Amino acid sequence: MGCTSQDSGAGAGPAKPRTIKAVPGCDGASWTDPADLSADRSPARCSTGAPAPRPLAETRKLTIATGTLSAEYVAPLQVAVEKGEFKKEGLDVTLKVLPTPDALPLLAKGDIDAQWAAPEAAVINGVNGGFDIKWVAGNFSPDPKSKSGLWVRLKDGERASHVPMAGRKLGTMIGKGSVIAYPMNTSLKKHGGGLDKIQFQQLGSADVLTALRNGGVDSAWLLDPVWRKVDGDARYAFLGGQPAGEPLGGMLFGPNLLKDDVDAGVALLRAYIRTINTYFADDYKKDPAFTAMLARLLKTDRAVLESTPSLRMDWEIRSATTDRLQSAYRAAGVSEGAALPESRLVNRSLYAEAVGHRP
Repeated sequence: MGCTSQDSGAGAGPAKPRTIKAVPGCDGASWTDPADLSADRSPARCSTGAPAPRPLAETRKLTIATGTLSAEYVAPLQVAVEKGEFKKEGLDVTLKVLPTPDALPLLAKGDIDAQWAAPEAAVINGVNGGFDIKWVAGNFSPDPKSKSGLWVRLKDGERASHVPMAGRKLGTMIGKGSVIAYPMNTSLKKHGGGLDKIQFQQLGSADVLTALRNGGVDSAWLLDPVWRKVDGDARYAFLGGQPAGEPLGGMLFGPNLLKDDVDAGVALLRAYIRTINTYFADDYKKDPAFTAMLARLLKTDRAVLESTPSLRMDWEIRSATTDRLQSAYRAAGVSEGAALPESRLVNRSLYAEAVGHRP
């Protein structure tokens, strides 16, 4: 069945008809409603080993930039390389560590093919400035048991249910232009704050918890597994984190895979999706051997890896996530230009094709 590319939007070039075929092992559960933001929603899944490889006629060398190779959310890419899932598609993939600001212009010019990042303020500002970049696949949402997020040191008489946040100082290693601005703003607003009503203090990863404990800041955004250090301590309260069921990052494509070689772009996402379905379909940390392999690939201590719940790996992108992100960036004062419609920032058609979903 011939279908035009979904979410083509401005900046992606003219849409070309592509044939969408049913994919064995990817039934109705391989596509979910993007508008469903339920915290307990089940992520899309195909059978183990699906979608099956469809190797390109000629091997294609691809470079994917990533800010780190040690974070757990990068694990599917590491495992796809380790297990040969990219090679099965005829792809020779190199993972290259590059900070987002350095990688963005390279992606837009076609000097690299993809970026494992998020639609941060810098990305959206770049698209506003003419970069041909789109968010084409999600990465993960947190386990409901995770308490990675906004923590506050309680003052006398305060309870976790109501902590006045306006005017307080917040320590974070993540700047206002990060996607975390969205859940951070949501949590702050529930307690009379907001990104425009607090003082930010950007700190190194090793300093955030120390500053919270010694009074250098009143609150802090604590990542895995740092929040474990204060969990259960009555002097601190968890106010909220990334929304359960809503990925805030993943794969970004530039013109190479959006227009010049869409077959390679679909193949890359097919390998990524197959890796999730085969190795990360549920609670992957239940398998000691697999967890040991992850610890080796991520160059982290296995005990540290096992101290936090498994991530919910999820290749899909929710509706209007980029709208909510842009709203937070405007509140933080880091957005440039007019707000962009989702069609300028998101393209779901490539992962739809990979699982055989017809619009």
